[in-house]
Amino acid sequence: MHIEYDRENDTAYVSLVAHIADGAAVRQIPVAGVGADAEVFLDVDASGRLLGIEVIGAGGALPAEVLEQSSSSG
Repeated sequence: MHIEYDRENDTAYVSLVAHIADGAAVRQIPVAGVGADAEVFLDVDASGRLLGIEVIGAGGALPAEVLEQSSSSG
């Protein structure tokens, strides 16, 4: 598992596999109820396997220690 956080855009991506090939995530499933200022999407492959989790508005949705330990960009 790997977490990357883009501070400039306040987005985080939690990769659950070592590498997600281009086009492997064929569907994004929105997750309701995370928070008023956050959006969460589950990325799944053609077999329905969960590949990763995208969090928009990550600063308000994820614990600070998770963001501090992530790889940062932006």
